[in-house]
Amino acid sequence: MTRPVVDFVLLAVAVVAVSFSAPLVRAAHAPALAIAFWRTTLALPVTGAVVVTRDRGALSKLDRLNRRRTVVAGLFLAAHFATWIPSLSFTSVASSVTLVCAQPIWVALIAHCRGEHVSPAVWRGIALALAGVVLITGVDLTLTPRALFGDVLALLGGMLSGAYLVVGGDVRRVTTTAVYTTLCYAVAALALLGVCFVGRQAIAGYPAATWLALLGLTVGPQLLGHTLVNRVVQTLSPTLISVAILFEILGSTLLAWLFFDEAPPVSALPAALLIGAGVVSVVRADTE
Repeated sequence: MTRPVVDFVLLAVAVVAVSFSAPLVRAAHAPALAIAFWRTTLALPVTGAVVVTRDRGALSKLDRLNRRRTVVAGLFLAAHFATWIPSLSFTSVASSVTLVCAQPIWVALIAHCRGEHVSPAVWRGIALALAGVVLITGVDLTLTPRALFGDVLALLGGMLSGAYLVVGGDVRRVTTTAVYTTLCYAVAALALLGVCFVGRQAIAGYPAATWLALLGLTVGPQLLGHTLVNRVVQTLSPTLISVAILFEILGSTLLAWLFFDEAPPVSALPAALLIGAGVVSVVRADTE
């Protein structure tokens, strides 16, 4: 297979992996931000081992500019977790998911502001995919101060996630996946540890089942999810990746059906078709 085809396969694996995030978070009886801290922290021995055994040269060659960019990306990742996860406590799940999934819009806008061409086909693809998201999550407008605060947090979460993806794409063009993810996850873990400390969120003393869920989050959504996304962002556009990740919603819905006996809504199939059409539109635009 040519490299782009391999990267599409890896992106599909990443989407499947991140689809396990919601069910595993639900199974982990720990504070939300502590969960984010542990999923980044527990990934460090794996990515760090690759750096030590294979990529030490790449680490030493990373210049000051891209080290700063990596720090910024790590802070964006931590801020994404620190805004979107708490938003679920203030607004509805439907509203939070819909707003955070506006990430492709922010990625495309960042690309446009940087002087990159964003074709009408890309915007159509984003619109189709987001229509699929709205179809499966529903529209839930609750105009209370508490709900609006949660909506703002979710919107910020989507913006920060988009910025994390774009900055990461810049760094990945000059260094390896292991070097970038190790530094990025380390920065995110330290930032989240600080947030947990300030917010007095317990980071230990969990039951065994919660530690197993945290391990699952590390292996699946973090290592096979975020890390593979950081792998393919070197060759696939951040806009395409952000649109494809919207399939996570469908994956989480099916897993909730499998593990928690929560039947998916009748809109799941047409939503899948809309998101798929959006991805195809962006892929075709990127290859023209």
